[in-house]
Amino acid sequence: MAQVLEFKLPDLGEGLTEAEIVRWLVSVGDVVAIDQPVVEVETAKAMVEVPCPYGGVVTARYGEEGTELPVGAPLLTVAVGGGTAASGAAAPAASEEAASSASSEQSGNVLVGYGTAEPAARRRRVRHESPAVAQKPAPAAPAPVPVPVAAPVPVAVGAGGHAGPVPVISPLVRKLARDRGLDLRDVRGSGPEGLILRADVELALAALERPAAAQAPAPVATPAPSAGAQTAGERIPLRGVRGAVADKLSRSRTEIPDATCWVDADATELMAARAAMNAAGGPKISLLALLARICVHALARFPELNSTVDTAAREIVRLPSVHLGFAAQTPRGLVVPVVKDAGTRTAESLTAEFARLTEASRQSALTPADLTGGTFTLNNYGVFGVDGSTPIINHPEAAMLGVGRIIPKPWVHQGELAVRQVVQLSLTFDHRVCDGGTAGGFLRYVADCVEQPAVLLRTL
Repeated sequence: MAQVLEFKLPDLGEGLTEAEIVRWLVSVGDVVAIDQPVVEVETAKAMVEVPCPYGGVVTARYGEEGTELPVGAPLLTVAVGGGTAASGAAAPAASEEAASSASSEQSGNVLVGYGTAEPAARRRRVRHESPAVAQKPAPAAPAPVPVPVAAPVPVAVGAGGHAGPVPVISPLVRKLARDRGLDLRDVRGSGPEGLILRADVELALAALERPAAAQAPAPVATPAPSAGAQTAGERIPLRGVRGAVADKLSRSRTEIPDATCWVDADATELMAARAAMNAAGGPKISLLALLARICVHALARFPELNSTVDTAAREIVRLPSVHLGFAAQTPRGLVVPVVKDAGTRTAESLTAEFARLTEASRQSALTPADLTGGTFTLNNYGVFGVDGSTPIINHPEAAMLGVGRIIPKPWVHQGELAVRQVVQLSLTFDHRVCDGGTAGGFLRYVADCVEQPAVLLRTL
């Protein structure tokens, strides 16, 4: 006999406690394999697929696309074991004993982004096509179980007669009431056992609006609002990647006393060196990889900038390895993938890793591990066609190097005016870890390497 097991949103790691459902990859009635991705979710770190640890028939899904669920909330139920062909209408959520008895048909790989690697064939959606199902309509989904996505449930008795947990299942119904300021304790549900439905909330809202409209005074002509008057506009929730960026940048500006210095540099020789390297055959070397190599050598000379501040202990922590982050703009917003152990990599290795992480960013396939652990950030905003910037430090790092566009400009070269490839470099740094002399020394060394790449030979 088949058993129906409940799969909950797993612990996402990296301190993440909730995720938004972006896209369901399976439907009720689908057959899923162990560790097959069943839903795509967006966290504050990345957009990832969640693999299901059970193999069987999907009997229910919880949460519409766009719903935000906390860790531990039900995602779906799966009928496993014998007779799964007819188990689509099975009861929801089996007990813990049932879950343990079905351990032979489940996997432990439930952490987001870390499911067992499977062939492409197992990742495709598979419709159940046994004769028992093919001759009758798809099984009906069981009644969903409550998903605790709202604030703690009030226990006072309202006009609706609810004492203790308010009988609401749908997170969308809770959100509708919360957004409109409606207390669900005052709503009488028309569903089974007093269950509050969306229609009940809409009816209660309409009842509240009618007296307000009746008591409203007659409209009075008023002058048109001035150009500076605030008007209603589109409201965009600060959540997901956008919300995480907002929180981190706000914290950076609140906690870090940052300062910025900049310098123009003649990048003609660096561009010529890169062209010569790529003309020699072998893998192509990116400009970003060469700038990363320069940063690594500069940080070896000025380790103060590869550090962080422990505010609780009032200590500067100098970090032993360089994990280089780089700013990448994606359709979902700004992300900063991290190249681990950049100081031990060659230009070819850096080029390959930058390419891998950039492509993963575009495909929204970065894992939380790809986006954490950075110690210094390289920001090539020149790709946007701008010359300079004063970027905000990527908290809790201590500095960021900004690189503007490289364009032909008049430049004094060897005592004569010439047209050279010029770039503006800027360094934003945490003034707690060093003073202007250190920051200026770092930036000047970077500029010297850009102008004369042979300077790097002294460190080899």
